[in-house]
Amino acid sequence: MADFQGKQMIEISGLTKRYGSHTVLDNINFAVDSGSIAAIVGRSGAGKSTLFRCVNLLERPTSGTVRVDGQELTHLSRRELRTARRAIGTVFQSANLLRRLTAAQNVALPLRFLGLSDEEVHQRVRELLERVGLLHRANHYPAQLSGGQRQRVGIARGLATRPSVLLSDEATSGLDPETTRSILRLLTELRDDLGVTIVVITHEMDVVRSVADVVAHLDRGRIVESGRVGEVVRRSDSPLATSLLPTDPAPAPLAGEVVWQLRYTDAIVDPNWLTRVSRELDTDIALLSGLVETVGGDHAGRLTVRMSGRLSPATVAGAFAAYGIHAQVASAADELAVAS
Repeated sequence: MADFQGKQMIEISGLTKRYGSHTVLDNINFAVDSGSIAAIVGRSGAGKSTLFRCVNLLERPTSGTVRVDGQELTHLSRRELRTARRAIGTVFQSANLLRRLTAAQNVALPLRFLGLSDEEVHQRVRELLERVGLLHRANHYPAQLSGGQRQRVGIARGLATRPSVLLSDEATSGLDPETTRSILRLLTELRDDLGVTIVVITHEMDVVRSVADVVAHLDRGRIVESGRVGEVVRRSDSPLATSLLPTDPAPAPLAGEVVWQLRYTDAIVDPNWLTRVSRELDTDIALLSGLVETVGGDHAGRLTVRMSGRLSPATVAGAFAAYGIHAQVASAADELAVAS
């Protein structure tokens, strides 16, 4: 997925999953480094949920290997796999809480299966609910909790066995923006405070921009693009890159002018680039729209500008390139031969 300088917590190699003659996952290869947050994105039916279930071996791959924290999972016996799964916490869409159990009882379930004493269970549940900010809701049932609170309980339950990996399948789907932000802040805190490696399955690009270090685009069972989030946005105008940092459609140019689309290619760009390029080209540059954000710890930007058509495209592109910005013509007035 991306090459961090650290220990690889998850390594997937040649993973293929077929149901009969239908191939859902086709030769998936990626790795997630320890202590990072990785996002898997793709349209409905792309294979995201199947990949999610293959990572924790709820679904056995047809071929290929899955290694978590150095242990190869695909060849383990059922008993060995039950033990290995303690290192992998899982958070499902809508939390999947048992409605007849309180928040505390839901969190306690994995601990009961481990055979811990009542005192140990009580102490661990208390720690977890306090960690997710819901100790005051310990005795409430799922129906008495908001959607965001249910997800927090689900996260607490996923952390019960002190896993090194937390898998999150559309955990923010259907939540309002503020609740989504609170869940994402919690995931980031878990990564930073506990060193948990997190894999987020999502279709929401805001989620990816907000928390992910790396991203992989799954399409028809194959990873078609992957990398550090900021690098993906800066290196191309691919469907993934433009979805991560979208801009408004380029408007029609005025007579004698050209509309340009700009993309940051460098992680650090001079904040005065607009003034400097305008001065160097001796022309006015009108900023029509744009989005500049810190993505994955680096600057990323996409903007649309309008300027005089008297300059050659090569001259304009070269001026922007000197400041770490890729420029291409979006549209030009009919009378301008911008290709010359």
